[in-house]
Amino acid sequence: MTPEEHATWIEAGRHLFAQECRFFHATQTLEHLPPAEGPELAFAGRSNVGKSSLVNALTGRKSLARTSGQPGRTRQLNFFDLGGRLVLVDMPGYGYAEAAKQVKQDWQGLMFEYLRGRPTLRRVVLLLDARIELKESDDAVMELLDRAAVTYQLVLTKADAVKPPALARKQAEIVALARLHPAAHMDVLTTSSETGTGIPELRATLAELARVIE
Repeated sequence: MTPEEHATWIEAGRHLFAQECRFFHATQTLEHLPPAEGPELAFAGRSNVGKSSLVNALTGRKSLARTSGQPGRTRQLNFFDLGGRLVLVDMPGYGYAEAAKQVKQDWQGLMFEYLRGRPTLRRVVLLLDARIELKESDDAVMELLDRAAVTYQLVLTKADAVKPPALARKQAEIVALARLHPAAHMDVLTTSSETGTGIPELRATLAELARVIE
C-alpha cells in the first residue's frame, strides 16, 4: 500500500468511526440473534484484556461498551450499530478463573455456533494483552476460530504498559503465532486505548472490511 493509499484509509476509518454508534441488541441464545442484515465485526479476548476500552476508543465514546471491575461478567453477545455501515459485536470474555462455568461452556456452544453460522460476520478481532504471556485459553479460542473457518486478526492491547524492547519481542512472537493458524490474518496490530497508539490503523483496517459488500 502506498503512503497515499494508507492516508486515504486512515481518513476513511476516522470518518467511519465518527458516525453515531448505538447499542441495539443483546442475547445469550442463538434463537434471539438479530437479523443478519449488514457486515459484522466481532471483538473477542480474555476477560480483562481491555476489550470494552478498545471499543470505546475506536468509537470515541467513554462508556459505549461497559467496562467492569469484575472480569468475566459479560455473558452475552452485545450488538452495536455503527452509522448503519457496520455492526460491532462485543463477545463475552473467556479464560478468567472466577468466571461462571456457564461462560466457559458458552464458548463451546453459543459462541462457536454464532461464529460458524453467521453469514454476515466478516472478521473476529482477537485481543491479546501485550503485558502477559499467552494463556491456554487463548490457544483454545484460536483453535476454535480455525475450526469455525472464521478469519480473525490478532491485536495487541495495553502496549503503553510495555517497554519498547519487550513490546518488539511480543510483536514478533504474535506475528509468528499468526502464521501457524490457517484462519488468522497475517497483519498483527498493536494498540493502546490509553494513548491512542494503533487506533487509527485499526479503524482503517475495519473500514476496508466495511467496504467488502459495497
